[in-house]
Amino acid sequence: CAIYLGALERIEPGSSGWKRLWKSLGIVLLVLGILEIVGAAAGGDYWLRPLAGIQSMAGNAPAEKHAEFSRIKSVEDLENALSQASANGSGAMLDFYADWCVECKRMERNTFPEESVQALLDRFQLLQTDVTANDDVDQALMKSFGIIGPPAILFFDRAGAEMKAYRLVGYFEPEEFAAHLQQVLAAQ
Repeated sequence: CAIYLGALERIEPGSSGWKRLWKSLGIVLLVLGILEIVGAAAGGDYWLRPLAGIQSMAGNAPAEKHAEFSRIKSVEDLENALSQASANGSGAMLDFYADWCVECKRMERNTFPEESVQALLDRFQLLQTDVTANDDVDQALMKSFGIIGPPAILFFDRAGAEMKAYRLVGYFEPEEFAAHLQQVLAAQ
C-alpha cells in the first residue's frame, strides 16, 4: 500500500499537492509497517502497541503481578480442587486458557494484574486449565461444561456447584471483570 501511494518514488518539481499528500501518507504507512514487523519479530502480540515486546525486553515494562492459579488438567483434577475449595470454605474460579488464544493473553496481560481485580481474586480458589494441546483430556473437560474453546471463566460456589448464571466467555476489561467478580461474591 505504501509503495502504491508512492512512498519510494521521487517527487518531480512542480508536482501537484495531491501527489505530495499521497507520498506523505505512503511514507507514514511504510514507517508503521516497518514498526509492526519489528514489533512482531520482538514478540509483540498487540498491533496497536507494536514495540511493547521491545520495551519489555529492555526491562522498562512495569512488573505485572499475576494471580496464582492452580493448574488442573482433567475432570478428576477439577473435582479434587473443588472439594479442597469447599473444605476451605471458598468458592472457585476456573479459567480455560490456551497459548494460541489471543484474548486469553489479553486477559492475562491487562485484566488479571489490575489491583482491583487482584483484591477480588484473592477471595477465590483460582484454577486454570491449559487447553493448548486440545487433546482428548482437554476436550473431555470442555465438553463436560459445554465449552467450545477459550477464553471461558466458570465460577463455583462454596459447595462446588457451578454458578452458571455467572459464566464468562471472551475478553473483559478490568473494570467490568471486577464488577462481575463482586456480583459473584455477593451471590455465593
